[in-house]
Amino acid sequence: MPFKLLIIAVLVLILASLGKALFHLSSRDPKDGDKMVKALAWRVGLSVSLFLLLILAYSAGWIHPPTG
Repeated sequence: MPFKLLIIAVLVLILASLGKALFHLSSRDPKDGDKMVKALAWRVGLSVSLFLLLILAYSAGWIHPPTG
């Protein structure tokens, strides 16, 4: 159960970063372009780390595919 909560927390952080980038995209301040790029870079980094975490968890046997 704690592993599922970690996955959900990372997904929420990814969505928050995407929302922050959208906010900076709609702003007219020229400095917000850099903030948008940083927010998108965070999103990509979080997505890659979540993917690697899932691969590690599967190879370590912490998670299993659903059967049915």
